[in-house]
Amino acid sequence: MSQSHRGPLVVLPVVACIALAGCGSALDRLNEVGQTPKLSAIDDPTTKPGYKPVSLPMPTPESVAYAPNSLWRAGSRTFFKDQRARRIGDLLTVKVTINDTAQVANETKRSRTTADTAAINGLPGSLVKQVIPKSVDTGSLIDNASTTTSDGNGSINRSETLTTNIAAMVTQVLPNGNMVIEGKQEIRVNFEVRELIVAGIVRPADIASDNTIDSSKIAEARIAYGGRGQITDLQQPRYGSQVIDVLMPF
Repeated sequence: MSQSHRGPLVVLPVVACIALAGCGSALDRLNEVGQTPKLSAIDDPTTKPGYKPVSLPMPTPESVAYAPNSLWRAGSRTFFKDQRARRIGDLLTVKVTINDTAQVANETKRSRTTADTAAINGLPGSLVKQVIPKSVDTGSLIDNASTTTSDGNGSINRSETLTTNIAAMVTQVLPNGNMVIEGKQEIRVNFEVRELIVAGIVRPADIASDNTIDSSKIAEARIAYGGRGQITDLQQPRYGSQVIDVLMPF
């Protein structure tokens, strides 16, 4: 089979798969016409597909010294029971505060000029003339010149601000006492759902006495803020345009 006939046969299955995937997405959207976006069910984050417990290097366990006759408990910030999160299933409030501003301007210029000249004269030149055409001048066997110029400009001007609170749940307690937390919040206004997801590792000492923690003190922090619904759908290009944008080489 010629190459010209083989090309369309390779493209057809790809187009068919894209069409089927697009139809499935379109059917899902048709079923939701006139309805508000559905909120996600409240479930155990550790049972979600792809969930993996966090595994990090841990220090050697140390023996704990108990003082049964003491009225003060080690690690407590109050005289009575400590209300801060410390066990799996406990809740704490994460104060999400993101205020990033970045302004970067770069310009790079490069210019290079190269010239090479080589000649063979004297006795070696007379010997070379015996084996090369008479029209070739041994005084300028190599005469090369090149010029390279590059000019690049780039700039970034970005400003992001996000301030909100979200309750997170302790999903894992590491051997050194640090806790893995995860929280998700969904707010539906008319036909748009706003989602806020927070996950990471917190240190018990960073949790305030009112059981809150700043997002800047979360290690391996994963914070996502987005939405889904009619407005988000209109702001996204159609799946056909996205596929063409990926496949087109130009």
